[in-house]
Amino acid sequence: MKLVDRQPLTKTLADLFKAIAKQNPVTLTYIDRDGEETIRTVEGYELRTTADGDIALVAMCRLRGDERSFRLSRVVSYTVHRMAYVLTRPEPTTYERPAPQPADDAQALYYYELARDKDDADYRPRVKLTQSHTDLAA
Repeated sequence: MKLVDRQPLTKTLADLFKAIAKQNPVTLTYIDRDGEETIRTVEGYELRTTADGDIALVAMCRLRGDERSFRLSRVVSYTVHRMAYVLTRPEPTTYERPAPQPADDAQALYYYELARDKDDADYRPRVKLTQSHTDLAA
């Protein structure tokens, strides 16, 4: 068990990166939102920075069986195990396929002009308009 407050953050990050690369689970002791210490064994797959500048470990929690995020500022101690991952990570569902690239320069200029005007570029009607919608006529 390694205590986070007795080592530099770079050492903790290096250990977590190695665990992710080797796919070794990590047991975390951390302070939850209620202020209580909680112990969880997680299977990490990403370290990311939050909007407020904190570093978070994104992992699959073995207790809940779903994806969780653990802030390193709340971690008290951790242990890296030598066993393998057992949970399967769900596929991301928020991916949107990018639009195809324009085939000619005129079309590229058209898309560029639309992208400059943020009010019109992302406009999509909420309902499908038909010819019978006369109340929307100018």
